[in-house]
Amino acid sequence: MIKEIFRIILLSVLVNNYVLTKFLGICPFLGVSKKTDQALGMGAAVTFVMLLATAVTHPIYYYVLKTFKLEYMQTIVFILVIASLVQLVEIILKKYIPALHKSLGIYLPLITTNCAVLGICANNIKDGYGFINAMASALGCGLGFLLAMLLFAGVRSRIESSDPPKCFRGVPITLVSAAIVALSFSGFAGIIETLFA
Repeated sequence: MIKEIFRIILLSVLVNNYVLTKFLGICPFLGVSKKTDQALGMGAAVTFVMLLATAVTHPIYYYVLKTFKLEYMQTIVFILVIASLVQLVEIILKKYIPALHKSLGIYLPLITTNCAVLGICANNIKDGYGFINAMASALGCGLGFLLAMLLFAGVRSRIESSDPPKCFRGVPITLVSAAIVALSFSGFAGIIETLFA
């Protein structure tokens, strides 16, 4: 059981990274990764929301939607739950960590529409994970999002101090750099499978 949970977490962080391999959550990835402290705050907030959303949506799906044959309402219910949780996180940050709340700005409410959060809730159901494995997957995906944000913040700080060709300045060099970072994660697939073979 512990080995399986550890495998799910490692796969979620490195191999099935929602940002770098599934391309979910790109908006905050590109928008909030200019500074390391903002990237860390956004990554932690998304991880927290992913864990909370999974903890709430998983029982709702199995004990309410599935029981009453309302599975077709899954997306709408999950979005409502995620929106409520993001509002809760925003209120907490505004009250207890106002500097982080201010630095995240418009990107904090955008966690509501972050497809990575909805994706983890829906994929856990699709993959047939039990509650513990679903939470492990959510933790791994959140940590993967955080890792991607921090790595890309470091890359972007190096880009700011470099002098790329004129045609690559701004968004083009950012997207090329994101592609290279994403490509670097493709090598982890074989390593993780070998570890748990």
